[in-house]
Amino acid sequence: MAADTLEMLFREFCLPTMAARCAEMLQSAETQNWGYRKLLVQLCEAEAADRRERKRERLLRDSRLPSGKTLGTLEEGQLPAKVRRQWPTLLEGGFVERAENLLVFGLPGRGKTHFLCALGRELIWRHGCPIYFTPTFKLVQQLLTAKKDLRLDAVLKKLDRFEAVILDDLGYVQQSREEMEVLFTFLAERYERRSVWISSNLVFSKWDQIFKDPMTTMAAVDRLVHHAIILEFDGETRRVPRPKDKGEG
Repeated sequence: MAADTLEMLFREFCLPTMAARCAEMLQSAETQNWGYRKLLVQLCEAEAADRRERKRERLLRDSRLPSGKTLGTLEEGQLPAKVRRQWPTLLEGGFVERAENLLVFGLPGRGKTHFLCALGRELIWRHGCPIYFTPTFKLVQQLLTAKKDLRLDAVLKKLDRFEAVILDDLGYVQQSREEMEVLFTFLAERYERRSVWISSNLVFSKWDQIFKDPMTTMAAVDRLVHHAIILEFDGETRRVPRPKDKGEG
């Protein structure tokens, strides 16, 4: 069968890489005496590799992760000791498959957001895990608008395709009661089904500032911590360089 006929058939079957490389591989098969089995394996492996690459690129694009917060720019040596011990296990991604939450606490400037973004990016590249990043206030406004437009269920369903959603800076901006209600709805919807990652500078005892009343606060905390990994980022801020000691050049 001619290469151009194969190319046409591959494109009809939505196999673009096999279509693009069939002529090259047919020539290699002829010059190197490949059998049909090896030729087919080579074509399928090329298609599979390109599909994985395209999927990773699509997931990364859809994730909205900040471009600069990567593993390459994460200073692992400055992470708290407990976080460093957990890091290899987190990179395996099993906690996401089990719909466990990841809750990261600490004062501003301790690297919480960078840590979560770097982890999310690695899970996309290593495991093809759909991750979505959003500042909490943006998600709340999105959900509130959707509720007013009677589209809340549709928006929640769209977010459900992400195995993990990163809520950055929970509690940084105080919520109104309406905003609190849609945030609670989001957390309740994902409970034991999908993973939620949260960075916050508010400890649980201060979450009544977010959810406004003790019963809702207790219910939200209960859902989040029931299946959760909790990490604390302490130490000095990384946003302001430490002053040099006297006598340093």
